Amino acid sequence: MAGLAAVSKLAGETVGQEFLIFTLGNEEYGIDILKVQEIRGYDQVTRIANTPAFIKGVTNLRGVIVPIIDLRVKFAQQDVSYDENTVVIVLNFGQRVVGIVVDGVSDVLSLTTDQIRPAPSLRLRWRRKYPHRSGGRSVNVC
Repeated sequence: MAGLAAVSKLAGETVGQEFLIFTLGNEEYGIDILKVQEIRGYDQVTRIANTPAFIKGVTNLRGVIVPIIDLRVKFAQQDVSYDENTVVIVLNFGQRVVGIVVDGVSDVLSLTTDQIRPAPSLRLRWRRKYPHRSGGRSVNVC
């Protein structure tokens, strides 16, 4: 599984990769914490003509122009609103920086490779994994 951190045994405990957990509607998703640059409140962005509706525009983040993508719009969720809980997760993918708009951020989970399985296709360009944690909590991982 490319991109997953090595899993090691530490004092009888399996240690895995950490994921930032965020919500889109009633579903939880996660992304590799090492790809997260920062989490910010949602601010208005500069629109770009002739772009899909899910591309909200761009923002200037300390001199870096960052495209902002609203995953709620991308996944065709009903009743997309912007309030005090709406946040932008700024991500680093190699030389690219992108912001994703989500409903909220909840916590960080450490998952092992045996808790992760392939995710259903989301038609995004980054890899997806689908971890399934004991206790009945499922989290979609981008």
